Amino acid sequence: MKFRPPDSALQGSRHTAETVRALHGIRDAVLSGEPSRIAPRPVIDASWQRMLRIGINPEQSTSSLLLPADEMERRRRTTALGELLPALSKGLAAITDASQQIMVVTDAEGRVLWRDGNRGVLRRANGICLEEGAAWSEDSTGTNAIGTALESRVPVQVHSAEHFVRTLHHWTCAAAPVHDPRDGRLLGIIDVSGPDSTFHPAMLALVDSVARLAVGELRDRHLVTIERLRAVAAPILCRLGGRALAVDSHGWLAAVTGMPPVDRLPLTKSFGAGRRWLASLGMCTVEPLPGGWLIRVDETSSAPDEEAANRVVLDLSGRRQSTVTVSGAAGQWTQTLSPRHAELLYLLSVHREGRSAAELAAELFGDPTRTVTVRAEMSRLRRHLAEVLAHRPYRFVDEMEVEVVLPEHPADLLPRSTAPAIVRARRRQPDVAPRGASDD
Repeated sequence: MKFRPPDSALQGSRHTAETVRALHGIRDAVLSGEPSRIAPRPVIDASWQRMLRIGINPEQSTSSLLLPADEMERRRRTTALGELLPALSKGLAAITDASQQIMVVTDAEGRVLWRDGNRGVLRRANGICLEEGAAWSEDSTGTNAIGTALESRVPVQVHSAEHFVRTLHHWTCAAAPVHDPRDGRLLGIIDVSGPDSTFHPAMLALVDSVARLAVGELRDRHLVTIERLRAVAAPILCRLGGRALAVDSHGWLAAVTGMPPVDRLPLTKSFGAGRRWLASLGMCTVEPLPGGWLIRVDETSSAPDEEAANRVVLDLSGRRQSTVTVSGAAGQWTQTLSPRHAELLYLLSVHREGRSAAELAAELFGDPTRTVTVRAEMSRLRRHLAEVLAHRPYRFVDEMEVEVVLPEHPADLLPRSTAPAIVRARRRQPDVAPRGASDD
């Protein structure tokens, strides 16, 4: 009888000893470098390859130094997940208790902040250090649902011998990331773990649904704060002449006058009251408002040439997120990039002479006809990088100094990307155009 591959086996309605034996066989073959007639699931294979590159010992313990009590309390107080804990518990705690599993909530570093569920499983979890304050990133404990979801930024289920470290082979877990809808920042991970005998294929969908509900709750709360800011700002804007707008602390628009509305302004971490140069507006006067900022555009002055942006640093070295930093004499600001925008900026950094929409479509999708999608993404990107990016063709402006910070290992370049050009670059990273240089 031909054995089903792990993907379909894990989607079956029953956990079988045959499946577990197959998973052990696949893992043993990968670790020994021998060929296997069944390949691991792509998300697991990618994680195992990371573990081999960074030197995680498959026979190591999963123990870690726990966070001190004061640091635990600080992290709990400063994460938005704390506000959502009652809703998360309501959605998962009762189910996990009845199914002999536990719910775990971590921060963006994979540190366990809260856990709840079946008391017997909680005691058993102490034996693998799945307890409050413990580290569960891949760098600490190898392939596991929490750590692998942190790396891949997608919901992940890891079962039995799919765990890289042997200590976890009697466990099954499903985890989903929670992102802040205000800025896309990863807040943490929601995980359900239990003995491998408690595996159920529907658990991943359940955890993902609860994570989405958490994001929805955060989005609703954000809309309430925007409405409050709008109520304060609208009367002020009515009395002002010229261009002005009110934004919250994340740059989201609450009210505007004298200019077309924008979705969001990129704000620096050190953004505050006073005279400020904003890339999309020019010189502005910034005043504090309850829950945000009043920004008035100076109609009489423009940034001198020496204050214009002249340097871009595209940081692709992190496995979990990419950023772009724009700087000039007037200061600098950093923005976290979506995966698609990171891909586009990387391709433009490699091809300083520029790319047409069709060329970018071929490199991103393997289909040069998907120009509408490319143009839409480039339009969104240029809203924040208008002074940095030119078009016809799309490119970094010629006088811009561009530095690209690449990961140490080529295989870690934008690891979630499936773009043909990025996949080729992982095999052999091409040279990036030197700082400030053009291929012309």
